[in-house]
Amino acid sequence: MKLILIGFVALISLVTHATVENNPAEVLLRQMNHAIVHLNYELSYILVRKNSIEPLRYRHALVDGKSFGHIAYLSGPLREVIRRGDEVSYFEPNIDPFMVAHTQMVAPLPAIMQTNIDRLAMLYDFVPLGSARETGVPCDIVRVSPKDGERYSYLLWINQQNYLLLRADILDRDGDPIEQYRVLSLIVSSQISKAMSQLASFELPQVVYLPKQSKTDLQWQVTVLPNGFEPIYSNRGLITERTVESQMFSDGLFRFSVYFAEADELSVREHLVRKGSIILHSHVEGNAEIMVVGDIPPRTAKKVAESVRFNPLVITPKINMANDEVQN
Repeated sequence: MKLILIGFVALISLVTHATVENNPAEVLLRQMNHAIVHLNYELSYILVRKNSIEPLRYRHALVDGKSFGHIAYLSGPLREVIRRGDEVSYFEPNIDPFMVAHTQMVAPLPAIMQTNIDRLAMLYDFVPLGSARETGVPCDIVRVSPKDGERYSYLLWINQQNYLLLRADILDRDGDPIEQYRVLSLIVSSQISKAMSQLASFELPQVVYLPKQSKTDLQWQVTVLPNGFEPIYSNRGLITERTVESQMFSDGLFRFSVYFAEADELSVREHLVRKGSIILHSHVEGNAEIMVVGDIPPRTAKKVAESVRFNPLVITPKINMANDEVQN
């Protein structure tokens, strides 16, 4: 029996290894993730949305074995994000600087650069699409497509020499780009580590610890979620004198939040705002206003908002949207 078990585990290991080896797109994504974490580099890039182009600079380096990151907004008011290991500091106009304990930066950087490929492989297909030039160098193109129609896709251009990401398009269900990250210049050098080491001595804000709220404290629940999305944070607070409860969900690549508050005279029964890949969908049900904000298609946001049920209620099983047609 023991030999049979060992043989079964070995077979599963071989099949998994063969699957990865037979998919060059997945191999490229793993090489990209390794390069993003271990190389010292500087990227000057633009974030292109329908009606805006935002220039930014991102630097990454290993300083005494710890990963440091720095994003600078290159137009408008002075704005910066600094990451030292698992601490991220934000410097924004008109608010006091603050720091949170986290390994990911909330900033205009492709989410694919801060994700887990093993988790994505369960929800997305990785498709190789040949090669092309970007930023003047040859790149391999990979499409990251959802296994359902409930979320966006990514089209990636990965540098053939060092595997850094040079371009990332977020695509809607029709394959049209709705947001684009494009690198204009790239520097890979050990000198960047020396420059970034100065951040180690910077006096940064104290860590802000957000109060944790248990899911049972919320007065409502979302009963329809796209497959793979899980709750990662919930909160209750005051916004413009209204008590607002919120819950954030993520599939490891895209995120959205659901906000719940009592409706008032300014509430609109049905409203949709879109900026690039970000959707804001508001929905009024009875005396409650529900808003869904995040990186999901409009039709998916609408289904999520309409699925909110108020407590107390008999908990219904989570409905999988895979059989429902979801359009952008």
